[in-house]
Amino acid sequence: MGAAAYAILLQIAHPRVGRGVRDHSDFAQRPVDRLRGTLVFVYGLVFGTREEAERVAGVVRKAHTHVAGPGYSAQDPDLQVWVAATLYACNMHVHELVFGPMAPEDKDAVYETASVFATSLGCPRERWPATRAEFERYWAGMVASIEVDDTARAITADLFHPANPVVRALVRVQRFLASGLLPAHVRDGFGLQWGPVQQRRFDRLVAVVRAVYPRLPLAVRTLPRDFYLRDMRRRFARTDAGDSRTGRRARFRMTARRR
Repeated sequence: MGAAAYAILLQIAHPRVGRGVRDHSDFAQRPVDRLRGTLVFVYGLVFGTREEAERVAGVVRKAHTHVAGPGYSAQDPDLQVWVAATLYACNMHVHELVFGPMAPEDKDAVYETASVFATSLGCPRERWPATRAEFERYWAGMVASIEVDDTARAITADLFHPANPVVRALVRVQRFLASGLLPAHVRDGFGLQWGPVQQRRFDRLVAVVRAVYPRLPLAVRTLPRDFYLRDMRRRFARTDAGDSRTGRRARFRMTARRR
């Protein structure tokens, strides 16, 4: 879960993704919904059945069908690759931070499945970097080129200052984690306060998590995955129940959308 806000900030740091979010989403006012949607998407694709993964992907593609405006479109393969790349790279970063570096052959095996993040958004398979080495070159170049603009900063200001005090506490944690994980120039571009004190706190937190988390029972470590898979299945069941009662498909919302 720690990778979620980290990935979202990198996504909206791309100016065309940021404009799409500004014009077509209200997730900054509903950050928990966005976090929920992102995690249902990731866990559903990776750990759901084939049918569930295809269904989640279909819901996401449908939700983005009409997301377009001057200079951007959710159907743009370049943007689809970028969003998918953040999901893969951020999760890998957090995994290695907690468990230590993976062996190259294990990284290659994980990367073999990573294209599903892009193709599930509608991106042609051939647009995804063919090898992990190609991906790492792509990722390094994209991250180095990020210049956070006013649109991304405005979205983030709303995202990190929700009105609900309970949500505010959760968002404060996500903000701290994201700030520690982001590259320094991206963090500075967002105007996120960070200095030696915050870095020491972050390093201590990482050290504690690294010492404790791998030793937790598997049932505890998989709680987030199991929670979001159950959430996904409940929502599918409600959708199907709506179909049977009314003959119409109930809305399954992956992300908060403007009405």
